[in-house]
Amino acid sequence: MTAPVLGIADLLGRCGVIPVVAIGRAEDAPRLGEALVAAGLPCAEITLRTTAGLEAIELMRDTQPELLVGAGTVLTPEQAARAIDSGAQFIVTPGFQAGVVATSLARSVPVFPGVVTPTEVIMALDAGLSELKFFPAESAGGMAQLRALAGPFPGVRFIPTGGISMANLAAYLALPTVLAVGGSWMVRPDLLAAGDWAAVGALAADAVAAVSALRGKPA
Repeated sequence: MTAPVLGIADLLGRCGVIPVVAIGRAEDAPRLGEALVAAGLPCAEITLRTTAGLEAIELMRDTQPELLVGAGTVLTPEQAARAIDSGAQFIVTPGFQAGVVATSLARSVPVFPGVVTPTEVIMALDAGLSELKFFPAESAGGMAQLRALAGPFPGVRFIPTGGISMANLAAYLALPTVLAVGGSWMVRPDLLAAGDWAAVGALAADAVAAVSALRGKPA
């Protein structure tokens, strides 16, 4: 039997953890991508919080074809278009921005807008989206808020981001509505600035092991 072709959301779900990267030097992107792939974590959200973000996306796509690369902190339709032109395979926003959603969908690129409230979830559902970023996770009610949202929105899957670490990773992933989590602890700016790819790889491998222990290895 031929294995089903998985969509971007399902591939991120297989990863379980999405490294959220604020990269200072675009030239570090290939080494970072190499470290993540070697650790068994073949995905990354490169945020546009730095001027190096777009070039880093392009370099990662060029040098690590097996890595799933998205753009995060996308605030405007123009940024979404530029990120997609740079090779971003998915778009992430900190909140629901209708123009970003429309631009991404028009280009057939998955988009995960940030939500916190039932109203924002309904806005996303109206746009045809059912996989959403939950941000800022810990300060917006954390697991209790996700459990509350699961009642009226049983078909929605969330990617909680903000305040996630190894300490609470397993608890979040144990929630049935959590697709994956976003986190930056394995790609901290100080590690990237120092070029400490061994530390990045070790932290990423620890995250992979935690996901595997909870969910098992993907088929």
